[in-house]
Amino acid sequence: MGLHIRVLLAVLCIFVESIAAYGNGQVTVACDSMIPRHGSIIQKSPSPAIITVDKNVINASDQIRVTLTVRQSGTSFQGFFLQARDAADLNVGPLGTFTLIDDKSTQLLTCADVKDSAVSHTSSSGKHTVEVLWKPPSPKPDHIQFLATIVQKFNIYWVKLRGPTVSQVNAPPLSKQPTPESPPILPTTSRLTKPFNATDCGEKKSCLRNPTGCDPELDRLCFFLAFTVQGSSVFFELSGPSNGYVSFALSDDKWMGDDDIYLCVVNDQSVQINPARSTGRSHPILNSQFPINDMAWRLEDGVAQCSFRRNIRLPEYIERFDLDRQYYIFLAEGKAVNGRIHKHDQQPLITQGKVHLHGSPKELKGSRSPGYIKAHGSLMFIAWITTSNIGVIVARFFKSVWPTTTMFGQKIWFQVHRILMAATVLFTCIGFILPFLYRGGWSHFAGVHPYFGCMILILVILQPIMAIFRPNPCAARRYLFNWLHWATGTFARIIAVGSIFLGMDLPALDLRNPWDTLVMVGFIVWHVAAELILEAHNYIITSKARKREEDKLEIMDSSESIDPQGHRLKMMILTIYICGNLTFLITLLVGISLT
Repeated sequence: MGLHIRVLLAVLCIFVESIAAYGNGQVTVACDSMIPRHGSIIQKSPSPAIITVDKNVINASDQIRVTLTVRQSGTSFQGFFLQARDAADLNVGPLGTFTLIDDKSTQLLTCADVKDSAVSHTSSSGKHTVEVLWKPPSPKPDHIQFLATIVQKFNIYWVKLRGPTVSQVNAPPLSKQPTPESPPILPTTSRLTKPFNATDCGEKKSCLRNPTGCDPELDRLCFFLAFTVQGSSVFFELSGPSNGYVSFALSDDKWMGDDDIYLCVVNDQSVQINPARSTGRSHPILNSQFPINDMAWRLEDGVAQCSFRRNIRLPEYIERFDLDRQYYIFLAEGKAVNGRIHKHDQQPLITQGKVHLHGSPKELKGSRSPGYIKAHGSLMFIAWITTSNIGVIVARFFKSVWPTTTMFGQKIWFQVHRILMAATVLFTCIGFILPFLYRGGWSHFAGVHPYFGCMILILVILQPIMAIFRPNPCAARRYLFNWLHWATGTFARIIAVGSIFLGMDLPALDLRNPWDTLVMVGFIVWHVAAELILEAHNYIITSKARKREEDKLEIMDSSESIDPQGHRLKMMILTIYICGNLTFLITLLVGISLT
């Protein structure tokens, strides 16, 4: 848990963000080949599970109990995919329909437009035994064989394991057992002998780097993508600090989804190079059989590097992007466990505009934070660090400093307070709208931050409405307005601070941690110290006045009028506070500009 979250827990509330998991068994993409899109090599060793049936001969009305069970106790498997096929030709589609015995750990799937023709798992929890019922089709072939894909771990799996053959009554013997399919031959990979470098960036190859201008040969924290057009292909180099994966994607827009993705995945002290394709915001589907060549990798000191070559144009049936067009490029990194990738922890680095991969070499620039979100964060910082707090301090502590001085027909303290609070309302309203313009609607990936934003918006709109209908200062119920006005404003400021802590770590902005937390904590300490000093100053003056046994309001006025030194001290505190406040604000705005 990050430092800023711990601070927020102490100040406000507990915030828990759920993480996405995969392994729900919705694997209809593998109906034909029965190969999971995990991007690893199919195992040839004995499987940890076997298939058994309760009968080998069937009639038209029979049901067969099919069991997947581990070979030996103490072992388990995470996932499976089960079908029945014609034993004479295992390449045809699935036959018959299944019925579940345990609908909590197993589920039915539709393959080849045949409902309930396959069974898979519902979660990646360890399994020892799975049982289902199978009913043959009508008409049915003479001999039927059950096939299963078994996943022990994400990157360890067996494909089309053969189970027993069941036959119709009086069916002729199976003339010839079909030859098992050979697993696809994957391109070979080699080891890189030295790290990539940025020597030819902008001259012989195009480069996207984060931080800007970094060199992967000298800086292990450098995220680096370079590509070079070489005849009818493009050669890519990808590098970044990661114990999980680094990746880049080609996209027609600045939204993740429907993208052409390439990953370097750390797995067992090696790097696995996997193309992938995403649909919408779904988990990418890995495809190790995709035609990329000249693959090489390097893993040293926590830095993963890989390179490969891809043809500019590919056959239409492969359904990949051609490289002679313009795309936005995303550069991302995240966690991987046993070769299984998880959602990246922060917003990808996205190029400022579309890039022509087939164009001349150039230095590319990108940002991890979209312009709308940068503007949103900047406006909220200005509103809830500077304008609101200075406006509150002026109204609370400086009425007596300018008791009669006016500006535009109103007391100067009131005008300053009103202008600053109006600016707070304006900045908040504009800032509230910007994420919706960026997302095109409500964000379900931002935790409670947008809910806090809605609460803040309601409170800041209520404040000017209450101010418009406030009672006369001499009215008997004026104190109700004073308390309600103070409580609403104070609650809004507290929620705003909590919302800022949450927002600084959201992927779309993600200021550097713990730097951002330390700056915000420093601001809170600075602001609280200023208020405490001013409160203590008021208390001292009030205590002196009470000794004269005069009326409290008259005492305040008279004591301030005969104590210009007190006024000067207040003005000095206000000046120092504003300078410090602006320093914190500028620091945070610079941090946003660098994301």
